[in-house]
Amino acid sequence: MKKGLLNILLHFFSFAGYANKRSKDLHKENYEKAFTSCKEKAEQGDADAQYNLALMYEKGYGIKQDKQKAVYWYTKAAEQGEFKAQNNLGLIYDGGEGIEQDKQKAIYWFTKAAEQGNSTAQNNLAYMYYKGTAQDKVKAVYWFTKAAEQGDAEAQYNLGVMYNKGEGIAQDKVSAIYWNTKAAKQGLSQAQYNLALMYYEGTEQDKQKALYWFTKVAEQGDANAQHNLGDMYYNGEGTEQDKQKALYWFTKAAEQGYADAQYNLGVMYDEGDGIEEDKQKAVNWLTKAATQGLFQAQYNLALMYYQGEGIAQDKVKAVYWFTKVAEQGLVDAQHNLAIMYGKGDDIKQDKIKAVYWCTKAAEQGYPNAQYNLAVMYDEGDGIEQDKQKAVYWFTKAAEQDIAIAQYNLAFMYYEGNGVEQDKQKAVYWYTKAAEQGDPDAQYNLALMYDEGDGVKQNQSLAKTYYQLACEGHHKKACSKLKQLTE
Repeated sequence: MKKGLLNILLHFFSFAGYANKRSKDLHKENYEKAFTSCKEKAEQGDADAQYNLALMYEKGYGIKQDKQKAVYWYTKAAEQGEFKAQNNLGLIYDGGEGIEQDKQKAIYWFTKAAEQGNSTAQNNLAYMYYKGTAQDKVKAVYWFTKAAEQGDAEAQYNLGVMYNKGEGIAQDKVSAIYWNTKAAKQGLSQAQYNLALMYYEGTEQDKQKALYWFTKVAEQGDANAQHNLGDMYYNGEGTEQDKQKALYWFTKAAEQGYADAQYNLGVMYDEGDGIEEDKQKAVNWLTKAATQGLFQAQYNLALMYYQGEGIAQDKVKAVYWFTKVAEQGLVDAQHNLAIMYGKGDDIKQDKIKAVYWCTKAAEQGYPNAQYNLAVMYDEGDGIEQDKQKAVYWFTKAAEQDIAIAQYNLAFMYYEGNGVEQDKQKAVYWYTKAAEQGDPDAQYNLALMYDEGDGVKQNQSLAKTYYQLACEGHHKKACSKLKQLTE
């Protein structure tokens, strides 16, 4: 499942309605009447009118917008203790709107409002202590708690995040769930999503509750939740498996451009998994995900173009998508490119690129690439011949049980080709390959035991290996076996 991060996503809340008659005037959008009334009362020192007048200047309600005048009247109201004005003034100083930005003054005015018990200001103040230049996570917890206890959903969510991460307070997953639940029940989608994640993967794991909360968020159009919900229905987590519902939610997320959901849809259509097979739709969704850089989609798309599966075969497009994935380090794609460039598989042969991609895959420990790279060095194919490097890469592949690499390595030790001759090592690697059923290795090993070449002569073992090689249709082994039994 694609999981989101438990990030703090805070918003500053500010504006309350006008008081008494002026509030009624504003709701009717009788801005001119409201402005006249507010200005008159504001100039007489009415704090509520000063706040409302500042709001009108800030937003351009019934008058030309003027941020500086907004600051002036907010300040007048704030100095009289009007908490809404104090909060809004804090916002303006924090954002530097119509006035020079001043974080200290923002904290000052948020504090004034917060100390009056205003939950919005408490939440804003907490955020500044969490993120701001005067960072103090202990104070952030304190003010988030004050606001949360008054029912502020944003503060409840933020407090839940801090408990979950153990920031400014001892980590407490139970408290994290408690506060996220409070916020989630008020409809805060971020809290609902985080709560779903905590139930999905946390210490209080409960897949049914995770499903419930992912559904709440998914129904609000959140693509992450829709994708996760699709995963849960697909895998039967917290509910009975239901591929139709999985398809439904994957589609919802995919239509919003969610790459993982697009990939999952592509695979379902490709395999006819939970829906009728449709290769064209598979290509369509995989292409959308691949275009966003999702390497799984790029690789699957490359395979479909290479094989001509449900679409016209196109090796050039296969190379294009294999390259996209190979550049992200996917070893299978790197090796596939090496093979295609090496053979000129419906594309222009390019030995240099073949060596390049084979090396990339080999360096990541891909055994077949290690073997192929050894062959290139051994034969000087696309690169300067280098027997020592051939031995090096045959060894790497042989150590990962690639029988043909074990055979070639044994042969090089036997001949002293690129390495000091060492028949005991030849026997060792021939034995490794023989045990995997390689008839050539079995035959050569039989010869060495038969003749006592690099090993103590042993006719019984020679016969055993001749027998095995003969069963693998090795004609010379069958002939030798016949001679020994006559």
